[in-house]
Amino acid sequence: MNTEAVLLLETVDFAAEKHRKQRRKDAEGTPYINHPIGVARILSYEGGVTDIEVLQAALLHDTVEDTDTTPEELEAKFGPTVARIVQEVTDDKGLPKQERKRLQVEHAPHCSRQAKLVKLADKLYNLRDLNTSTPVGWSAERVQEYFVWAAEVVKGLKGTNSALEKKLEELFQQRGVQL
Repeated sequence: MNTEAVLLLETVDFAAEKHRKQRRKDAEGTPYINHPIGVARILSYEGGVTDIEVLQAALLHDTVEDTDTTPEELEAKFGPTVARIVQEVTDDKGLPKQERKRLQVEHAPHCSRQAKLVKLADKLYNLRDLNTSTPVGWSAERVQEYFVWAAEVVKGLKGTNSALEKKLEELFQQRGVQL
């Protein structure tokens, strides 16, 4: 079997196990694993990304933030590059939500190109999700605020992948949000 295929399947299996009890915040309670798989698919299918470590990081991007996974565990299982990319896109859940959001905007321009790719695809997935399935308890105003904030993050990621950036720009234009 293709070595890269084996690596991706091992990564999907790890992420699925880590996220097995989690659900998205939509009314259907979609299995959470759909999100990281979707982010990796956006990178590959829409962004033309073939870098296996970026695709692995996309699959793992929420494991440290949202599960009991440690950076050390990721490094031991998937290597230092994948672990570093995941760390770059991981929020510190010990901080208040507004501070985490502020830091995402501040840090975006300084991330590696690999982390910027994961962030672009993650934002694209989340914004599309918000357009089709509002999380339980979210008002239209809160959704719009998320779009405005996401545009600030994406501004710091510009020049990374024109295909993904174009798709994000279209979503922001539909919402009347300037990029």
